[in-house]
Amino acid sequence: MMPLALANVNESNIIKKVGGLPETKKHLENLGFVVGGDVKVISTIGGNVIVNVKESRVAISKEMAMKIMI
Repeated sequence: MMPLALANVNESNIIKKVGGLPETKKHLENLGFVVGGDVKVISTIGGNVIVNVKESRVAISKEMAMKIMI
């Protein structure tokens, strides 16, 4: 397992764990980051990570991406 922030660009991954405080976990789940879901890093810009999750593009901070384990 490794954090999403360290994933290679254009590589499909499966979410294995979502960490953080309960509010943070709920926020990430609402964005589509659920255990067992597919996630693909599109690019990293200025510390932010742009990913494809559930047919949507979402930009999250590197701090948030460190809480999502793949």
